[in-house]
Amino acid sequence: MKMFYLQRCGIDLEEKYAGKYAHKSCHDTKARIYGTDEFIDVSGAWHDAGDYGRYIVAAAKAVTDLMLAYETYPEAMETSFDVNDCSGGIPDILDEVKYELDWMLKMQDKKTGGVYHKVTCRSFPGFVMPEEETDELVVSPVSDTATCDFAASMAYAYRVYSGLSNKYGEKAKDYEKAADTYLEAAERAMKYLEKNSTGPFYNPGGIVTGEYGDDRTIDEYFWAYAEMYKTTGDKKYEDQLKKMNLDEVPGEFGWKEVGDYGFYAYLTATYEKDSELYDAILKRFEDEAEEKLEKYKKDPYRGTLYDYYYWGCNMEVANNAMRGLLLDRIKGTEKYRSMAQAQLHYLLGNNPNGKCFVTGFGSDSPVNPHHRPSAAKKSPMPGMLVGGPEPLLLDELAQAVLKDKAPAKCYIDDLNSYSTNEITIYWNSPLVFLLAYMNS
Repeated sequence: MKMFYLQRCGIDLEEKYAGKYAHKSCHDTKARIYGTDEFIDVSGAWHDAGDYGRYIVAAAKAVTDLMLAYETYPEAMETSFDVNDCSGGIPDILDEVKYELDWMLKMQDKKTGGVYHKVTCRSFPGFVMPEEETDELVVSPVSDTATCDFAASMAYAYRVYSGLSNKYGEKAKDYEKAADTYLEAAERAMKYLEKNSTGPFYNPGGIVTGEYGDDRTIDEYFWAYAEMYKTTGDKKYEDQLKKMNLDEVPGEFGWKEVGDYGFYAYLTATYEKDSELYDAILKRFEDEAEEKLEKYKKDPYRGTLYDYYYWGCNMEVANNAMRGLLLDRIKGTEKYRSMAQAQLHYLLGNNPNGKCFVTGFGSDSPVNPHHRPSAAKKSPMPGMLVGGPEPLLLDELAQAVLKDKAPAKCYIDDLNSYSTNEITIYWNSPLVFLLAYMNS
């Protein structure tokens, strides 16, 4: 969990809390809106990955996973993570998520309600500390995926932050005010989506940082409508869900395929639900969980990947555990607990590489992650989940070293292997959920 604090952008990280990864405020100049001479303040957020970009679709998954961890296992998250705590007793996880949410608010266009896709420099920096990347920041255009994911996660944030005074008293009042702001922002984003569609996002000319492109947006819309219905009970959002062809909505708890977030939101809404839609969504959710359970049973290491490895597949390992545990809560069962525990074992070393994929833990964990602060300090920042095996060999080093390896063995602990050894906030976030379960 502390990894998120260490990834903070736009503030000084004090040595008292950040140790050798302390640094002065970074990326706090105003950013140019792409193609204009207009500049806006978008300071804050977490650095997304091994680079220093900040991306809405990645942020939305990360904050949602963390809010799910807090909401599902609150007793496990009532803890301090040894960070600069100015909350006066509010759990650190809520402070940390709020830091990201408040940045996301800055990425909403004040005139239209649409949400800018990302803010980065035009290209990736060298392996330097964040305050040493001083090129002009550029805000990329509004996208449907960013706007939908923003609306969904803001609607969820309203539910999490609006009732905190019942638990924490007067010290939570400011958080409840923020909750109202989050819902207002979500509603503005939905109004934008009613009248506008930008189509798929592609990097605009001259921008070569992470694209996070997505040519299918039905799942993002589904998630946004489901969260808004769960939050407001407004039937117009459920009506939109009923118009969708559920077979066309990809599931998953990813940044690109987000349907499972929408499925879970609708299944757990407390307002009256359409029984036919509820049953269809529950079947989809169960079918996905059963598919992963069958892979778990076949896999000699008891993972859930079995025959499918890809860039960042360690995220799916944690996601699969999260899906099973959430389904257990819906159904009132314990069917997926052993599978979920086994996914943590896989990530911590019970895998074909014999590698603990979380930096700083175990007898053999990554020491050369594709992560700029780690490279600059010549020491791996602890607590980061790396991507894991990637048989398509999408970076040059992987092509040179791993070309004859079996898919599950296509991993190398090297700074230059971004396709197997990078980190991201949205790989750590489902790991936090899984650890919260284990600690509950």
